[in-house]
Amino acid sequence: MILVNFKTYQSGSGGEAVELAEICQEVQKETGVEIISVVQALDLSLVVAKHQPAWLQHLDPSLQGAFTGSINLETALERGAQGVVLNHSEKKLPPGKIRQMIKRCRDQKGNFQILVCCRSLTQARKYLKFKPDFLAYEPVELIGGEISVSQAKPGMIENFVELINKKTFPVIGAGIKTAEDIKVGLKLGAKGFLVTSGVVTVKDPKKRLLELAKAFKK
Repeated sequence: MILVNFKTYQSGSGGEAVELAEICQEVQKETGVEIISVVQALDLSLVVAKHQPAWLQHLDPSLQGAFTGSINLETALERGAQGVVLNHSEKKLPPGKIRQMIKRCRDQKGNFQILVCCRSLTQARKYLKFKPDFLAYEPVELIGGEISVSQAKPGMIENFVELINKKTFPVIGAGIKTAEDIKVGLKLGAKGFLVTSGVVTVKDPKKRLLELAKAFKK
């Protein structure tokens, strides 16, 4: 699987978010590789209205009520969100809130998916206890850079995969931009990839996403 984090880039916002989500679905149909659009809360309804599945980039554990500015789980579900990325390096959460958020999601009916980002094996061990559906290893210093985690820290990926094997779904992120990054990650045991600028900000996102997805077949 490939999760495409739209962040708040202009090329992944508003009408362009809808277009990018459509591209994600087109590539999924063409390659058979699951492609997940991870969108801003403000764009969720726009994307879902065009029959494109989407995850959110963040949720708050607060209930419905007097919580100004919070992104609420119940409203997200009503708007059609199918999953969430928690604890991205740009939107960190304390461990207690991550655990609380996962519990809130588990208390809901349906198959709402939860990915938790971690920046180290220490964090991975801690967050495994919360039983997310997916755990993503993303070294902070590599996010948005030119060197991918597959290239810079292959040993850490192997250790990460070994740690969480059979307990949850291993995802890697940070600097993933090329088919070679995908191939190396797969050889090291990763099953999913979290990407952003390698797809969202390029001139031809469909071409790039096709290259990444086809790397799963080789």
